[in-house]
Amino acid sequence: MGLFFRKTHPDLERLLRELEMDMSNNYKDNAQDDFAALEEAYNGLIDEGKLSKRQQEHYDGRLRELRAILKGYTHKDQKAVW
Repeated sequence: MGLFFRKTHPDLERLLRELEMDMSNNYKDNAQDDFAALEEAYNGLIDEGKLSKRQQEHYDGRLRELRAILKGYTHKDQKAVW
């Protein structure tokens, strides 16, 4: 381990990239699934003590932002009127 701790975690960054890719392609239900997987992985890493305080602060902010964006972000409520 180096002198400085990384601000990011590789596994969480991979999940974030998948989520952002699905959001950019308007795959709303997949984005919801990706967010659930991200949140589960984040909580698992915290429980295992594998995230530094700095990483926790970084991902707390990101999860809070994404939770607000993804609220109501689904195809299920989309009207089928053309």
